[in-house]
Amino acid sequence: MKKLILTAVILISCLTFKNANAQLHFSVGVNIGAQPEWGPVGYDHADYYYIPDVGAYYDVNAHQYIYLENNVWVHRPYLADRYRNYDLYHGYKVVVNGRNPWMHDNVYRTRYAGYRGRHDQVVIRDSHDNRYANHWHGDDGHGAGNWGHGDHGHDGGDRGHDGGDHGHDH
Repeated sequence: MKKLILTAVILISCLTFKNANAQLHFSVGVNIGAQPEWGPVGYDHADYYYIPDVGAYYDVNAHQYIYLENNVWVHRPYLADRYRNYDLYHGYKVVVNGRNPWMHDNVYRTRYAGYRGRHDQVVIRDSHDNRYANHWHGDDGHGAGNWGHGDHGHDGGDRGHDGGDHGHDH
């Protein structure tokens, strides 16, 4: 009788654990609507973007930039003042799915050093894919949040981007 009860408890525990895993997986599924219009196309889910040109990260769900300021990682709704004119629409972004990627900055900085200065990535704003029709419009693409530093480089056209999936963690 004890073995039967023990077996039943173990079976119920396994089913409960499996159900909890399924719910967790579902909750982190698609976040296209949270991605900014300057984000790269091709991803149903992105936790962070690593921006090699400025050595910063962007938290897609919190809509905040993470960068070093006086040797401390800070979270801000805008990029550091020194990058306020940086054009996110034409700079390369690497999708990083995982927790706190800035804690492993040396890995990302080294791995994606070759992507600095690249301007061949299609962004959500320029996509004709209906999945991106309801993307987030809250940032002007210059890392400035609501500061509004102009509309540099917003030509709206396809500039010969290949739409490849180079340099992205999945």
